[in-house]
Formats: sequence, C-alpha cells, structure tokens
Amino acid sequence: MKTSEKITAPETILITGGGGYLGCRLGCTLQKMGLKVVLFDIHSPLQEVPDAVSFIKGDICNYLEVEAAFRNVDCVFHLASYGMSGREQLNVKLIEEVNVKGTDNVIKACLWNGVPRLLYTSTYNVVFGGQVIKNGDESLPYLPLHLHPDHYSRTKSLAEMKVLHANSTKLKKGTGVLRTCALRPAGIYGPGEQRHLPRIVNYIENGLFKFVYGAADCLVEFVHIDNLVSAQVLASEALTGGKNYIAAGQAYFVSDGKPVNNFEFFKPLVEGLGYKYPTIRLPLRLIYYFAFLTEIIHFFVGRIYNFQPFLTRTEVYKTGVTHYFSIQKARKDLGYDPQEHSLNEIVEWFKARGHGRKSSTYSIRHLVLDVIFLLLLLIVIMSWLPVVSA
Repeated sequence: MKTSEKITAPETILITGGGGYLGCRLGCTLQKMGLKVVLFDIHSPLQEVPDAVSFIKGDICNYLEVEAAFRNVDCVFHLASYGMSGREQLNVKLIEEVNVKGTDNVIKACLWNGVPRLLYTSTYNVVFGGQVIKNGDESLPYLPLHLHPDHYSRTKSLAEMKVLHANSTKLKKGTGVLRTCALRPAGIYGPGEQRHLPRIVNYIENGLFKFVYGAADCLVEFVHIDNLVSAQVLASEALTGGKNYIAAGQAYFVSDGKPVNNFEFFKPLVEGLGYKYPTIRLPLRLIYYFAFLTEIIHFFVGRIYNFQPFLTRTEVYKTGVTHYFSIQKARKDLGYDPQEHSLNEIVEWFKARGHGRKSSTYSIRHLVLDVIFLLLLLIVIMSWLPVVSA
C-alpha cells in the first residue's frame, strides 16, 4: 500500500568523551529514544552499551579525527575533558590540550560539517574559586581566570566561553547557524560512577577516612546521573525550533536542588559499608595547607612516582566551602525536574562487587595507618602553627 507520508531517518547524535560514565549513560538513553548514537573517545566504553550504539576511537586533540567523526551528525554532546580531580589536576599541559584545544576542534568541526546543535558539559567552577556562594544563579560573572586555584577550572571556563560565543555562528556546510548551550553540573554520583566514588571507598576501606573538615553548616550540591542525563536531553531539545531555540547561547546550573554538607552526604555510604563515621573535625585552613604541601611534593617527585594526592587544594575548596546554585532557570527554560535519589543503590552496587567491612577485627595494618596518620597530622599542625620568637 502506497503512502504519502515521508519517512525521516532518526537523528544522529555524537558524544565526545562517550566512553566515560556520563557518556555511556547518556548514549544508552538517547538510543532508547530511537536516535542513532555514536560514542567518540580515546578509550573504549567503560560500561556495556547496546550493539546499536556505535563507538569511534579517536583523540579530541586531533582535529582530523574529530572532523571525520562529525560528518553527517545532527547534534554533538561535548563531554570530553581532563583534570577534574586527584593527580590529573596537576598535569597542566594535558589539561590545556584536552579542554581548550579539544573544544576548539569540536567547534571548528561542527561549523565545517554543518552540525546545528552543540551542548557543552561545563562545571560549577567557572564561577567558583573558593568564595562562599549561596543560591547563586547564571547572572554571576565568570571568575577572573587568574583567580582559579587550578588549571582544570580555568580551562573549563575558557572552553565554556568559546562554546557560548560560537552560538549563532553561520555553518560552513548547508544552511543555518550553530546553536550552543552549556550545562554546569554539580558533583555527579550514581551506581557505577568511576571517578570519585571508588576513590572515596578506597579511603574508607584503607582506614584513611579519619576526619571531616570545614564548618558543619557548609553546604555543597550533587547531581544524580539520571537527573543529569535528563537535563542533557532536555537541553538538546531546547536548542531546536520546536522549543523556539530557548537554550541557545545559555548556561544552566544543574543539580538535585538539595544543598547538603559534603561529609553528611556520604555518611550513608560510610555506614552502609559497615564503617564508623569520623567524629574529628579539623579546620579548613589546616587541610588546605596540607593539600598545598602535597601538591608541592608531587611537583618535585611526580615524574618519578606519580602518586595520588590525598587531596588537592581545589578539592578542599569544593568540599569544604559553601557554594550552591539555583536551578530555577533550568526548570523554567528546559522543564528540568530532578527526581529524588539516595545512596542506598550505590551502597548495594559496591557490596555486590565485594566491598564492605568483612570483620570488626582491628588489624595491624590499620593500626600502622593510624599511627602514620597521627604523625603526619602532627607534622602538618606543627608546621602550620606560627613561629613564636623569643
């Protein structure tokens, strides 16, 4: 039977950094919506993805590889970045290459290939550098570049500016213009997250989570992976004519919408795995000084032994200084409606993989670690205290 209805092919979506946690989850969601999904990353996907989801191995710092991957693509989600936490924050050269040059390549490839939509996953850090922010919104100016305490935040800020500045730029292929927006997510959590949670659980299981720091009323924010994926999908739709291009040229803070003390947030994880939540609270300045000394040590010995710093200065700020933001703009423009989640699913995820306290026995290993911790703490406190002259 003949029909006059025009059959249109599904849109092709490409995700840079698609092999990572967010990239895989976003890709699977978009594929279930009937879209053709391509994951572009230097590493293969960390998680299992449907056969219908394609993977292209490529380096975002290589323009020729980016340009080739972007052909016949309708929308790009630019997630790829480097240097968010731990020792990665200290690799200045690679951070610059990935976050700035890589973003330049993405924008250039979008314009050359006529890709009409580009969504950039940014960070809270484009406006935050250690100062207290309560219920901030998108009217806040970018933090001056020289005030950023780490190169990751500085380069993410530069990249976001580039992406938003490219909005309304005429496409070199086809007709129309490039429409862009940026999402600024809080700390991401969820079962299977690979960047922060395993590191935290490692500290807990190795007896290193002995104290908390900062004020008890310090508030930060987190965003569950499902809420962030929802925001990404909604933002991509808000860059189309069907939504009057309302998100074009805009930035949006994205979180669960529930400010909480960083350490209280992880308390269910600590206790759920069978460990005792620490009662010692140390001054923020002391921990910042300790992180600073750690970074100095890493600077001198990192090429010989690239150890994982216990904390960096930026991580101290992000976990110990109040900063949270309104999500009203995302609610209004995108229709973003974050759902409630708990850490119970994460506790069960780790338990299913063999984590959790096996015995209440206090081992010799933990005793040694406790002694080392106390000695290091004593050294830092003594070096931190002002010298009293005779």
